[in-house]
Amino acid sequence: MPGTKKVFVKTFGCQMNVYDSERIAESLIPYGFTETDCLEEAEVIVLNTCHIREKAAEKVYSELGRLRQVKEDRRSLGKPTIVTVAGCVAQAEGAEILARSTVVDLVVGPQSYHRLPDLIFRAQSESRRIVDTNFPEEDKFASLPDRSIARPAKPASARAASAFLTVQEGCDKFCTFCVVPYTRGMEFSRPVDSLLDEAGSLISRGVRELTLLGQNVNAYHGAGPDGKDWSLARLIGAVARLDGLERLRYTTSHPHDMSDDLIAAHRDEAKLMPYLHLPFQAGSNRILAAMNRKHTVADYLRLIDKIRTARPDIALSTDVIVGFPGETESEFQETLKLIEEVGFAQAFSFKYSPRPGTPAAKIDEQLPEEVKSERLHRLQAVLASETSRFNEGCIGRVIPVLFERRGRRDGQLVGRSPYLQPVHADGAADLLGRIIPVEISQAGPNSLVGVIRAA
Repeated sequence: MPGTKKVFVKTFGCQMNVYDSERIAESLIPYGFTETDCLEEAEVIVLNTCHIREKAAEKVYSELGRLRQVKEDRRSLGKPTIVTVAGCVAQAEGAEILARSTVVDLVVGPQSYHRLPDLIFRAQSESRRIVDTNFPEEDKFASLPDRSIARPAKPASARAASAFLTVQEGCDKFCTFCVVPYTRGMEFSRPVDSLLDEAGSLISRGVRELTLLGQNVNAYHGAGPDGKDWSLARLIGAVARLDGLERLRYTTSHPHDMSDDLIAAHRDEAKLMPYLHLPFQAGSNRILAAMNRKHTVADYLRLIDKIRTARPDIALSTDVIVGFPGETESEFQETLKLIEEVGFAQAFSFKYSPRPGTPAAKIDEQLPEEVKSERLHRLQAVLASETSRFNEGCIGRVIPVLFERRGRRDGQLVGRSPYLQPVHADGAADLLGRIIPVEISQAGPNSLVGVIRAA
């Protein structure tokens, strides 16, 4: 009977993994599965993993250790369980996962998860463990259920007003610290018509804000209905014209691919939010060259000037890596200087983590862990000051907030500002999924508090 079997999906890492997890759950709906938040009732458990840093990968093995007891308890009740490791750890480590953890039945790479229903059937019927980490020739998105007719994996009460939409995968940049080209493959852009259909389906379910995703999203060059390759800017324009959509975002961008038409879109497209995540990674030209980033500090600053000229109120976010092999104290100081010169509303900062198979992992000048930790501490203090300054600048302003969920206490709602800040305010539940003016009264290190002024 459809809907009698349960699948539990846990997501690690980036927004693209969140999107992939939704599609994984949806792929099993035609085979009688519904999604559950309870491990103990799941016939299929999927860990959708991230391999961007060593700590992220180790979290997966720790989770697998906890799943052993769940699987044994279900077996004692005569209930079989298929444990699947999907995503980038699966792609990078393959059969090693089976060797390290006997609880795992399936290992499925991010380009193969559309095959999961068939793999589950094979694992059950053949009583064997399976690894599928190939890069198939077929378009996995075309093999997934059509979202315009597929039932959502979650009930309406659990769905949000915001959603992710993967438009591009993979990367051809080969930054020396990054595993993406090895786990996600080369750049692939989905066709425009497919994306517009999926976006329309999400909007029909109540989504009011879409975030277009890609490992290198501004390199998007999907086939358009006119037979030409469309840029991300042109795709944004087409998505923005869909009835019912009120907000658009995109992430993650590479400075090298920040084109003039995309910058102009920030000026001309009202639905495109004044927020841009644009990683620079390091403030030293020597380190940037060693990272194979394909831009200099001067290039980045010129780009920021162009973006702010087009959209003066834009909030900028970035990624920063400290402790890259060979980084000196003076080069680290250059990173701090660049941060203070640009002024970021938000930032994500990390210690360099050697990833097996990447060129940077083979560099002899690996820095001691205590040096990386101390630099990260100093960096995060500067970044926290920048974020606090930006948040405090919102006090007294009336900002449109898209309310997405209930807060922790009764009567509290949580939404997002145009600048992606979480905003807390008291209001009725019927405001969920709507954009409401909120006067900001308080600013914390990571969120805002305000009062609803009109509804």
